[in-house]
Amino acid sequence: MLDQGSNSELPAIPAKRYFTIGEVSELCGVKPHVLRYWEQEFPALKPVKRRGNRRYYQRHDVLMIRQIRSLLYEQGFTITGARQRLEGAQARVEASISNQIVRQVRMELEEVLQILRR
Repeated sequence: MLDQGSNSELPAIPAKRYFTIGEVSELCGVKPHVLRYWEQEFPALKPVKRRGNRRYYQRHDVLMIRQIRSLLYEQGFTITGARQRLEGAQARVEASISNQIVRQVRMELEEVLQILRR
């Protein structure tokens, strides 16, 4: 399961709030020690730490790990290049587009909720 195939071959992310490092390892096709290393290399990757320093990743962390994995394993970026890509202007544009999509979906869901309440 931990091959370096494309992200399209990865399993769907379940509808959960938090994921353990083992679950993220399976969801992203990356071994746990690699995830811990990437936390040091990518400042934006900050899982919540609880009891005994156990890591709990959220959905946005899983998505970021998949993006990092794609940059490194599929697109051939170095760690430094991937970090710059994630932090650069392109990332800001992509984040802006993502935020617009989220706002649009939220508005549509609120409209559906209004209809269901009638």
